[in-house]
Amino acid sequence: MPLCFHRLRCETGQASVEMVAVLPLVLLVGAVCWQFALAGQAAWLSAHAARAGARADAVGGDVGAAARSALPGALERGLKVERLGEGGVHVEVQVPLLLDRWRSPWSVGATSSLGRTEK
Repeated sequence: MPLCFHRLRCETGQASVEMVAVLPLVLLVGAVCWQFALAGQAAWLSAHAARAGARADAVGGDVGAAARSALPGALERGLKVERLGEGGVHVEVQVPLLLDRWRSPWSVGATSSLGRTEK
């Protein structure tokens, strides 16, 4: 039992109260940081899928199948693959949210070309 000589100046339990007050803020900041990491990963993977689609386009393969095979299954849900007229491929994916049941209103995309142009 802590020694409190002055009843009004006793600070026992203050650290616990402060932690309980700050914990929701810490969890919110962690969730926002994790969401930014998920958005960054989606952008990175969309660029990878666009490069795979551009390689398939250069050899006359199926652009959509190549882009889809470069993505994990979780990102295939909102996938949009567009073959551009100048020989490039544009891939757009939805940014996943922390909870898989929620649908994301945001999407990220990337365009890749191997330098081939159609004439």
